[in-house]
Amino acid sequence: MKELKGISASPGIAVGRAFLFSGDDEPAIPRYLINSAQVAGEWGRLETAVAFASAEVTKLRDRTATEMGEEQSKIFDAHIMMLNDPDLLDQIAARLKADLVNVEWIVHEVTRELVEKLGESKDEYLSERALDIRDVAKRLLNALLLRERRSLSGMEPGSILVAHDLLPSDAISLDRTKVVGIAMDVGGKTSHTAILARSFGIPAVLGLGEITRLAHDGEVIIADGFHGAVVIDPDPATAERYADTGKRLAGLQAELREASSLPSETTDGVSVVLNANIESPEEVESVLGYGAAGIGLYRSEFLFLKPGSLASEEMQFEAYRRVLVAMGDRPVTIRTLDVGGDKLIPDVTGGAEKNPLLGWRAIRFCLSRTEVFKTQLRALMRASAFGNLKIMFPMIACVEELDDALAILAEVKAELSATGISYRDDVPVGIMIEVPSAAMSADILARKSAFFSIGTNDLIQYTLAVDRGNEKTAYLYQPFHPGILRLVKLTIEGAHASGIPVAMCGELAGEPYATVVLLGLGLDEFSMTSSSLPVIRRVVRGVSMDDAKGFARLVLNMESYREIEPFVKHWMDEHFDIARFED
Repeated sequence: MKELKGISASPGIAVGRAFLFSGDDEPAIPRYLINSAQVAGEWGRLETAVAFASAEVTKLRDRTATEMGEEQSKIFDAHIMMLNDPDLLDQIAARLKADLVNVEWIVHEVTRELVEKLGESKDEYLSERALDIRDVAKRLLNALLLRERRSLSGMEPGSILVAHDLLPSDAISLDRTKVVGIAMDVGGKTSHTAILARSFGIPAVLGLGEITRLAHDGEVIIADGFHGAVVIDPDPATAERYADTGKRLAGLQAELREASSLPSETTDGVSVVLNANIESPEEVESVLGYGAAGIGLYRSEFLFLKPGSLASEEMQFEAYRRVLVAMGDRPVTIRTLDVGGDKLIPDVTGGAEKNPLLGWRAIRFCLSRTEVFKTQLRALMRASAFGNLKIMFPMIACVEELDDALAILAEVKAELSATGISYRDDVPVGIMIEVPSAAMSADILARKSAFFSIGTNDLIQYTLAVDRGNEKTAYLYQPFHPGILRLVKLTIEGAHASGIPVAMCGELAGEPYATVVLLGLGLDEFSMTSSSLPVIRRVVRGVSMDDAKGFARLVLNMESYREIEPFVKHWMDEHFDIARFED
């Protein structure tokens, strides 16, 4: 028996037999020289292959739209765009003329370079988009070489798919009557495989590292999507324990999901807004399914994928419009480009910095690259005509940065008005509170903001001077540190003094043990991953605001996180049995 730890990508527990799938069946790519007279013929072969591959993807998209809905089919709209991307085709054309080598080899080299550059990004979402490029490249090469793609049709009922990774077009072809679980060497929560697995309701554990080396075809394995674990060849006692746990946790999930349509208000009738965080339009379906009031954080970084080329205004406009239309009257808060630090866009955000998290990132990047910032703001304002948009600037540290950002937004509005392009002039504009200076001057910043959203991930690391990714200092990353709770309180008081609401979109917002404390501190809105909403809703509906305020006062009078954390967890378990849902 072997147990591996990975990333919980889709909840649930599955017991089945391993089906090892190798997606690395890349065709052997021939390489031979051509002369200049043959370039036109090679280009004609490419055009034929692009048309054939585009038709294939269109059929796949239509099937996906019928079986899973329009949102999931958008994955393949992106693939069609890649196949016909003028920049990509221009690169291939230039290399074809310069290198005088057959077009298959040129396609292979150009796409390989793009994949490598994207794969170097430390941002999880950006690095995983390399998979889309690989998918498109493989399809195009197969068309050029007249090869058929391998399918997953050989799976037996009760199979757990084991793979190194899975191309989106392979993932979408899964037979849900046969696949009970997914286990992969690579991938994370934002990968297409994870998104599709959640849509299918299939337990999935990704990022396992070596599952394909350790598991064998037909071997019994357990995929625990709740805890991010896979057990290979379990003994009978372990198999029985996981089966019992799976039934119990599935029952709890169903119990919580049933409450998704109930109002999120305290026992004394105080309404609390529960929103969801997303990184891509494909997640909207999950947001609505979990009963979110809106989207409290839409990370726009996912659009900026191509090395050396930032997302165009039209591409951004269409992505924002899609989300706004899908959400209807529900508010959608879109954070402007937050790159730099540990989220690098190849060839755009520059080379290494000595202290990248304290360097050229977020609003600092946008204010120095005004052409990038204005392009995004134009796309956002144009999209505002299609829904309930809110705009949020990240990592504001001083009022001067906010003034400069608002001035650029005013320029964009004036330019749109001058050209007769419609937009909503009343779009609320707020900021993220992520650095101590912003929290400590919240009363000043609130006079020029429509709302605040506290980003606890950065606020904690900047306040406590701790990198939670550093194993030697990770123990200092403490959300219940008195200094953090006091900064949250100071932020809320400063905002409320000016009559604006305060949300929280960092990980602490989705932590059930923190919910009552945050309510008592006066937090108006919580925003989190969709799957965290049911438990938070349950806590909100089980406490009065008076009790929450009293509880927060007790906590604020304590001197150490070593005192606060166990006190909070004991109280929450007594009143809500949180441990039962955190299993």
